Amino acid sequence: MPIFEYQCSDCDREFEAYVSGARTPACPACRGEHLVKRLSTPGMVGASAGRAATSAPAQGGCGAGGAHCACRAGH
Repeated sequence: MPIFEYQCSDCDREFEAYVSGARTPACPACRGEHLVKRLSTPGMVGASAGRAATSAPAQGGCGAGGAHCACRAGH
């Protein structure tokens, strides 16, 4: 599925949109069509995706830490 990230030039909102064929996306906030396509990294799907999320960085963990940490670093 082609999902792209955009930034609206009218209201400055960033959002994702599924785009297929000749469909032109519009900003969900202001319905503006002056959009800039953002460069994004593709999401990972499959067995290797889970392993990447479980390893913590070598220094200082994920940065959030504590009870509100949303990573799977196990701290």
